[in-house]
Amino acid sequence: MKKNVLSFGTPQELEAKRIAEVKSLSYLERLERLMAIIEVSYTLKTAKVIRSKKQ
Repeated sequence: MKKNVLSFGTPQELEAKRIAEVKSLSYLERLERLMAIIEVSYTLKTAKVIRSKKQ
């Protein structure tokens, strides 16, 4: 797996890079990313909130 690198640029440049990256992925890789996003979303939705005892 390739190392993640922070990107700096205008929002339009970053969006163009993201679109190019997604277009270069295979169908299976796109599906895997979608499933990962769905899993994280579901986990966040169903997680119980841990409240801090500080007051």
